[in-house]
Amino acid sequence: MSTVITDNLTGKTAAGSVTITSEGGAATMQLQQGLAKAWCQFTSSVVFADTLNVASGTDNGTGNFTFNITNDMNNTGYSNTLTAKSGADKLLTASSIATGSIIVEMFDSSAGTNVDGTTMATVHGDLA
Repeated sequence: MSTVITDNLTGKTAAGSVTITSEGGAATMQLQQGLAKAWCQFTSSVVFADTLNVASGTDNGTGNFTFNITNDMNNTGYSNTLTAKSGADKLLTASSIATGSIIVEMFDSSAGTNVDGTTMATVHGDLA
């Protein structure tokens, strides 16, 4: 088995183009397309446990939070995945998506109101 040790990967044809082959060998894709571009875990007071490419957060009120992406996304067509750390009745929505931020709302369906809680968020898409 070979080991590659590097600090930087650059595509041979184009700098940002590194092609990988699927596990079965039948398909290829661009490496950067499969990487999470930002992720975070934060509490209701927008205290971050850990982040990648997230600059800051704002508590907009009960169950309403903004997290700001350090390096903007290319457009607002990116994918975000939101998860509540606990509580079966918690629903999370991205109520506003911008290239540099996402407003997240947490709703408790059993209580019928917005609630605070710990949220995990991941962003996939193209960086600007």
